Amino acid sequence: MKITPVILSGGGGTRLWPMSTPECPKQFLKLADDATMFQMTLARVMDRDFFGPPLIVGNAAHAALIEEQAREAGVPDALTVLEPCARNTAPAIALAALAVDDAKAPLLVMPSDHLIADVPAFHAAIMAALPLVEDGWLVTFGITPTAPETGYGYIRIGEELTAAVSRVERFVEKPDAATAQAMIDAGNHAWNGGIFLFRADIYLGRLASLVPDMLHAAQAAMDGAKRQGAMMRPQESAFAASPADSIDYAVMEKADRVAVAPVSIGWSDVGSWDSLYEISTKDAAGNSIQGETRLLDSHNNLVRSDGLRINLIGAHDLIVVAHGNEVLILPRGHSQDVKKFSS
Repeated sequence: MKITPVILSGGGGTRLWPMSTPECPKQFLKLADDATMFQMTLARVMDRDFFGPPLIVGNAAHAALIEEQAREAGVPDALTVLEPCARNTAPAIALAALAVDDAKAPLLVMPSDHLIADVPAFHAAIMAALPLVEDGWLVTFGITPTAPETGYGYIRIGEELTAAVSRVERFVEKPDAATAQAMIDAGNHAWNGGIFLFRADIYLGRLASLVPDMLHAAQAAMDGAKRQGAMMRPQESAFAASPADSIDYAVMEKADRVAVAPVSIGWSDVGSWDSLYEISTKDAAGNSIQGETRLLDSHNNLVRSDGLRINLIGAHDLIVVAHGNEVLILPRGHSQDVKKFSS
């Protein structure tokens, strides 16, 4: 049975302001490649020998962007379910699980705004996890930590189930720096990357037992959905009645038979300008440049412009971003402060 990719595209991406905005969030921008992150996510699941047509769950306000970028990426067979309002990831995935033709279909749930450098390793981990998924397990992919990050949740890895997959012992909230370092030193924790693999019917069954109101709201919304071509619009008032919760809190932390596949796949959630700098190609002076720029005696800067020419002289360790009428300048290492302007 082919895997159905479920691509979640409802995020606002405000941490990459001013380029990322509610009207055009980061997944639709060419920040790290000639393709957008949304298109790069589609490209990971293009092999129709293994993957069926993708099912995109996105913000209704982005319908035109989704359609245009999927067409540019050479994906004519995607079905898009347009969320009439934001209710977080657990209800969004419920819409996808209800939309597939085969209830036993494995769903590969991926955010549309993450980067994966080693796609073959990712595919290998998916195939290794499939036997457990077919047996009814919920699988999450745990990213091998490279630093004691405090901005990610963690997964404590339990007993080994197969050579590549283990039972989840517990999920850990975003830790402080000392706790994060201790977990990495212990060697039995992974970052929670928000990528999942499970059967549609198993996921819906967990919702039925854990958060039945959420399942009932999603069912009512899909029962009243209107379809036009490759776009499906669930009924708004029914979906708005759903509790708003993430898949982690609503299902994964409470369900039984939850497993983790630890992976080292060159993953990044591109959650800030600093993280984009870390993964970007740099010149000999350590500058990551995109757009019209002139740099003289400047080192280790991230410079992005989609219009204005940016000129730097003797500048070091800065983030400089120009978009439209907005220019952002701040020291590297402080990009989490961007949310103070973007809200």
